[in-house]
Amino acid sequence: MCRNIKTLFNFDPPATPEEIRAASLQFVRKISGFNKPSKGNAALFQAAVDEIAGVATRLLHSLETSVPPKNREEEAAKAKARAELQHRFTTKTQRTQSSEWI
Repeated sequence: MCRNIKTLFNFDPPATPEEIRAASLQFVRKISGFNKPSKGNAALFQAAVDEIAGVATRLLHSLETSVPPKNREEEAAKAKARAELQHRFTTKTQRTQSSEWI
């Protein structure tokens, strides 16, 4: 899964059309291999983003759950803490590996 695509379901406040569109754009970029399509492919690329955004919107509106919605700010803080922890672990591992080679 593309790490830039965020979970959009079951949040308070709900996902905005802009967030759904951004996730759709990331998805199309990932599967097409294009960050920015050529002029010849631009219309097809944009049509794919539009179609996927529509499907994603319908999906998000139709999903049901008994779990209470997650708070966006709390989830963002948790994600930031996980990223910082991962960064510290990765940095420490890299230092250990480079000192082994010296």
